[in-house]
Amino acid sequence: MKRLKRTFTTDERNLVFDLWKGGAGFSDIGRVIEAKPGSVFTILRETGGIKPKPRHLNVTHLSMSEREEIRVALSAKKSIRAIAKMLNRSPSTISREVARNRGRRYYKAVDADNRAKRMAKRPKLGVLQRYPELKQIVIEKLELKWSPEQISGWLSVEYSRHKKMQVSHETIYKSLYVRSKNILEHSLSEHLRRKRPMRHSRFHTRKGHRGSINIVNGVSIHERSKHIDNRRSLGHWEGDLVSGSKNTHIATLVDRKSRFTIILKLAGKDAGSVNDALLAIFRQMPLKYRKSLTWDRGMELAKHSVLTEEFGMPVYFCDPQCPWQRGTNENTNSLIRQYFPKKTDLSFHSQARLSEVATQLNERPRKTLKFKTPSHMIEKSVALLA
Repeated sequence: MKRLKRTFTTDERNLVFDLWKGGAGFSDIGRVIEAKPGSVFTILRETGGIKPKPRHLNVTHLSMSEREEIRVALSAKKSIRAIAKMLNRSPSTISREVARNRGRRYYKAVDADNRAKRMAKRPKLGVLQRYPELKQIVIEKLELKWSPEQISGWLSVEYSRHKKMQVSHETIYKSLYVRSKNILEHSLSEHLRRKRPMRHSRFHTRKGHRGSINIVNGVSIHERSKHIDNRRSLGHWEGDLVSGSKNTHIATLVDRKSRFTIILKLAGKDAGSVNDALLAIFRQMPLKYRKSLTWDRGMELAKHSVLTEEFGMPVYFCDPQCPWQRGTNENTNSLIRQYFPKKTDLSFHSQARLSEVATQLNERPRKTLKFKTPSHMIEKSVALLA
């Protein structure tokens, strides 16, 4: 016997989206509504994980009860004006209602109401559909791996006097994820930082567990001055490693104030290789751009004292399992993952390629910089210091 397909009520669907927004997974939601995880995924996929807005009847539209009264009145041979007066409606409203639903003789309230609901679902053209030039710009920026928020912010600055050339980041996300609207190709979501089939709640987490590593003579981040915390000057860096397959790694540095990013090719993860790469890049910098370094509590920086001795640069270490203490670098590493996803063999990429990626990141507008670019911030500060 063929098993009947499970159907879900409106309340169940609303509960699915509410639980998803709260951070629950497919299996957790499935247990609540007594459904398989695959069924939960299907419900969410229809609108890309975005809860659809509830539909409400416009007060100016005829209701089902009014249509039933129209049917009864037509059967009683009442005139259009008499029906309109009875319902406190305009005669033209009643006339159009009857005309579009097979006339006085064949008018049926249920069929008329179903038709009205069907017509109300007509797809309304969104801003990206109405303005092809704007849509093309959005596509080009997505292909450059700009986030929807960066695109929206940049457009508001670049086209500040042209409202038709502006779009919210939520509209871009919905255009990507709500596939039924077919506004933007869903494949463009591959250019987003996190390549997901649908939007995820910000409460979704994947917490790692690492043991505490004791760095000899390591200075705690809690001893870092407030001046550094407040991001008042250039030259205070955050750093970490980004790992790939086959035990390959690259080092990343990001300036706390300007968000200017440097990516370094490494010969290995050992303290000697990391120390050599850092020494080489800091030797190329003017003194005013090498003031401090904040790093994770990893053994790759066991030779931190060499940096301090050669450059007078203090090195601060975060607390164990506290990546948010160097959040600027964590965010930058997630941007870099757009170019070098997990399980990528990083050994194939030359320093020239890594520098090319860093340049693209430094030319991308940032919300925290009021949609200026890191390169712009560096050039502006250099001009002030000159």
